Amino acid sequence: MAIKVTKTEKKVQYDKKLCRLLDEYSQILIVEADNVGSKQLQDIRKGLRGDSVVLMGKNTMMKRSIRLHAEATGNDSFSKLVPLLVGNVGLIFTKGDLKEVKEEIAKYKVGAPARVGLIAPIDVTVPPGNTGLDPSQTSFFQVLNIPTKINKGTVEITTSVELIKKGEKVGSSEAALLSKLGIRPFSYGLIVTSVYDDGSVFSPEVLDLTEDDVALKFASGVTNLTSLSLAVSYPSLAAAPAMFAASYRNVLSVAVATQYSFPQAEDDPSKFAAAMAAPAAPSGGGVAAGGAKEEKKPEPEDESEDDDVGMGGLFD
Repeated sequence: MAIKVTKTEKKVQYDKKLCRLLDEYSQILIVEADNVGSKQLQDIRKGLRGDSVVLMGKNTMMKRSIRLHAEATGNDSFSKLVPLLVGNVGLIFTKGDLKEVKEEIAKYKVGAPARVGLIAPIDVTVPPGNTGLDPSQTSFFQVLNIPTKINKGTVEITTSVELIKKGEKVGSSEAALLSKLGIRPFSYGLIVTSVYDDGSVFSPEVLDLTEDDVALKFASGVTNLTSLSLAVSYPSLAAAPAMFAASYRNVLSVAVATQYSFPQAEDDPSKFAAAMAAPAAPSGGGVAAGGAKEEKKPEPEDESEDDDVGMGGLFD
């Protein structure tokens, strides 16, 4: 005859198991288990077997065990798990790659019918087409304001209709219609809500980031830091190249304006000469624009003198 285990003994065993897992694993996925059946949960356990352990339980019991274990070990990082245990949640302890475990969990989603009273997790749209229902069902569609027509002795939906919006409760009429049409609009499974990794807690979206995404984010941060450093004239490693380049241009401008040369300016004579010629252009602009300087034309001699000379020759 099997010995019956009391509730107190079950709690002690659960506490020991949770504390052992906390010491053995440094990576934990906090998952939401709404509308997940026992058969589905069993399949998930089998799929993760090897490097992961799924632990479900009452939130109060898990919180108590985690608090006591954090105090006993002096590891306050375990206390970060306590605020995350809200609702119908469980813990998945793993030694594998977090992203791969998350993807493995997502494989075990199963379709589910729209039951009366459920909160719709997504928008539900009824597509147009033949329903296969006899014409006596027309009044049922009219109640839900769904346009139909009779085609070859069956009811046909003429246009797509948004039957249920996300966040709304499923009514009895909507549930009955979806059941008649054989539509299972919802899918349920374990949903990762938070990730605990060796004392750090972050959103599961971080696991979807690729190396290119990280590089892009890093480059954007460096650009913002450089802009801020240049705006407030505060030197930083990111802004140093731009600051040195601006300082060099300022020194070069002074050298050009004062006709003073220095070794760094002579490293590239063509650029230095171009910079020297640029401000000099206005002073010699007249020569450059007009070409050679026009020769001064001799002033014409006084006509009276010419006349006198000519007349004198006649009288001579």
